[in-house]
Amino acid sequence: MLRIRHSRAFPRAFGFIFVAACSLAAVGVADAKSRSVKAMIDEAPVMAAPAPLRFFTINSVLAKHDAKAGSPAQTRVASAVYGDVVSDAPASKLVPETSDEPFGLFVFRAPEGLLWTKWRAIGDAMATERDQIERCRIFRETCSEPADRFVEIVDNVRPLPDRARIDRVNAMVNNAVRYVSDYAQHGVADRWTAPLATLAAGQGDCEDYAIAKYALLREAGVAESDLRLLLVKDRAVRQDHAVLAVRLDARWLVLDNRRDTPMETADLRHFLPLFTLDSRGVNLFAAPYASRALHESETDILPASDREVFGGALRELPPVL
Repeated sequence: MLRIRHSRAFPRAFGFIFVAACSLAAVGVADAKSRSVKAMIDEAPVMAAPAPLRFFTINSVLAKHDAKAGSPAQTRVASAVYGDVVSDAPASKLVPETSDEPFGLFVFRAPEGLLWTKWRAIGDAMATERDQIERCRIFRETCSEPADRFVEIVDNVRPLPDRARIDRVNAMVNNAVRYVSDYAQHGVADRWTAPLATLAAGQGDCEDYAIAKYALLREAGVAESDLRLLLVKDRAVRQDHAVLAVRLDARWLVLDNRRDTPMETADLRHFLPLFTLDSRGVNLFAAPYASRALHESETDILPASDREVFGGALRELPPVL
């Protein structure tokens, strides 16, 4: 027979009741939380799907800005881009690859210095001699010997065709003048002599040859705009040199005291052009000047070597034909 003792049964019964009540309460709380979460989900606002990404460039933004501002239908370019891009910047001019100067190189005005002084002094001397030559034409019996020779050469070559005139002047001056250095003739490193003085002395250096040919061809009818006195570096002998360039049919012929036949600049690859002197003044050749390191200044230009190294000899002025 089952016997229950009241002193022990009551606490146990109370414990069972308490556990059951807690379980029911926990179930209720969980159910309430579940309903609360469901209500929050049901009441949450519906969010739209994200729009697709839009890509843009700086140029497109600038174009849109220009359109709003009512500017012309042109786009400001923010960077170099490929494609059909219109710019409101002024169009740049195409620069030709070559110029119409000797060697096809561009030139720019040389700074004031020794070459300008020398060229102006020679210009003044040639102007004085030109007056003397004009008087010689009028009063031939009073002509000095060099002025008379100068006039004879001019009268001899003036009727010739252009190329023959150039060839003849080059050969006649080369035969009339013997090469000597300025040290040997004047005792100085470099001195430029006017044409009549050179013909009177019968000798001179490379600049004197070129100056005499310049004056003779100008008097014989060659436009002064087609004459250039060139100072070059002759890389074949590693020396500075002076020659005369004459433009004929858009080509430049070089008259050299070392050669009796003029040559085109395209055939003189051993020449590095440095300066060009003409009626405008003194100019530098752009490309070689920018890349070379041959001269610290224009005062470093020295006379060329003795012409006898190249087969030259003392020759008298040929008779006028």
